[in-house]
Amino acid sequence: MLLGVDPGLASTGYAVLRASGGLLRATELGTVRTSPDTPHAQRLCALADGVAAVLERHRFEAAAVESWFAHPVSRTAMAMAEARGAILAQIARSGVPVTEYSPNAIKSAVTGHGRADKRQVRLMVGRLADAEPGSDHAADALAAAICHASGSPLREAIRRAR
Repeated sequence: MLLGVDPGLASTGYAVLRASGGLLRATELGTVRTSPDTPHAQRLCALADGVAAVLERHRFEAAAVESWFAHPVSRTAMAMAEARGAILAQIARSGVPVTEYSPNAIKSAVTGHGRADKRQVRLMVGRLADAEPGSDHAADALAAAICHASGSPLREAIRRAR
């Protein structure tokens, strides 16, 4: 099982992906949401708790998280970085290995084009993993998991060669 995560302070998408023999199947998709009316520290806790709940429901071999992208320094960028930190720490605490992928690498893995739009990503993840993502965040999380699954055989061959 693979965990895919699309981190965000207001909405964090997650996806549970079963990859077996070249077949992909999404088994759980969702979004952890926080309210801007909630104190910031509590929002970070809610994100970590939401991811922890998913981690408790499944046995994961690995997690794929969308990485930070170039963003001007701003309050929004800082909040996003803090949300990612809370999520990454929670996954690491669970003992699941985490790999981060750029948005372009994820889009390229699922659509063949690193600049695909949200609609294209959503359409392709639905087809590749027999799923109907309920939100763009869940679709992006599923895309991250698919990206990881598509590179797993190569990573394993490299590991064995070392």
